[in-house]
Amino acid sequence: MKELENKKIVIATHVYATGPAQDLREYLLKNKVGRLFFIGHPLIYEKRLKSSGFEIYEGGVLEKEQYGKIKNIYYLLAYIKDFLLSIFWIIKDGTRYDVYVGSNNLNALSGIVLRRLGKVKKVIYYVIDYNPRRFQNKFLNYVYQKIDQFSVKHADETWNLSPRMEEARQKYFNFSGGKQKVVPIGIWHDRFERPEFSKINGKTLVFMGNILEKQGVQYVLRAIPDIIKEVSDFKFLVIGGGDYLEKLKEQSRQLGIEKYVEFVGYVEKHEDVERMIANSALAIAMYEKYDTSGNLSFTYFADPGKIKSYLAGGLPVLLTDVSYNAKEIEEKRCGFVIDNDSKNITEAVVSILKNEEILKEYRQNALEYSRKFDWSLIFEENLKRII
Repeated sequence: MKELENKKIVIATHVYATGPAQDLREYLLKNKVGRLFFIGHPLIYEKRLKSSGFEIYEGGVLEKEQYGKIKNIYYLLAYIKDFLLSIFWIIKDGTRYDVYVGSNNLNALSGIVLRRLGKVKKVIYYVIDYNPRRFQNKFLNYVYQKIDQFSVKHADETWNLSPRMEEARQKYFNFSGGKQKVVPIGIWHDRFERPEFSKINGKTLVFMGNILEKQGVQYVLRAIPDIIKEVSDFKFLVIGGGDYLEKLKEQSRQLGIEKYVEFVGYVEKHEDVERMIANSALAIAMYEKYDTSGNLSFTYFADPGKIKSYLAGGLPVLLTDVSYNAKEIEEKRCGFVIDNDSKNITEAVVSILKNEEILKEYRQNALEYSRKFDWSLIFEENLKRII
């Protein structure tokens, strides 16, 4: 995108793992954006993360980086600190920026203030997570929703990951307005190294993600004793770390299926994760529609990134009917909508892994379908409206 070479852009985000804000940074740097000011605030206070800080790039080259050691402070004070720091750093920098991208409502609000101060020209509110019941505390949820609505109304554009975000604002709060666009999660399609079909692990089912109870891996483990009766060389590859990992390991021991399950743990490099995915045959995403409080889950309103990674790796996906695109994936013959019943999981896994022609067809469909979600296509299409 040639126009970016003379543009100055700010990205402000909260950081836990990599996400769309980091992918936007990568896209802008690849296209040698004139100046990029990337602000990162810790989403949670974990030792492996840095404190709030920033990176400044000129023509795609890092010129300055400033981060400190992370300090654990009360989360409400932390959010206020983050909001003010973003404003302070851009004012102190002295550059007038063409576009400010705020990933979440507080970061977007900082951009709106900076626009009012004449420090940025246009603001994009990039909505990565949205839920009408973001907080159980009614007052906090009220404040969160008011900031969200203010940001939608006053940003030059709002990028929602799915159409359900705009629908929820209307349904739950009777709010409509702003220039809301659907900007889905993408993938770096050409970065995947996909082996020939004959070289994949043709009987491997893979899960990738944060290992929490709500991810539903336990349902797959329950199905394995029946799966191996039909597919004796079956393997379940579980990539990721999390609070529920030890319970899953104990469950596999109790079921006597340890040799059929490989718990890889947390993998730092995306390239390594992508290689493991692309070498597998089939993927699974067992999302829950409701959280433990009975409210619709964040996944219901979002666009899960791992589904796109599975598809870009050439893997058909078994998924619950939770994400907004689940039915479309099934209609495009890239996957199958299932539930968390062990019998249903067994039937789906066995029917695909034992039918090479179906597996080949669905793998090809997954690759073709995923091409339109390449980050380069997504960012170019949406930035050109506002640059």
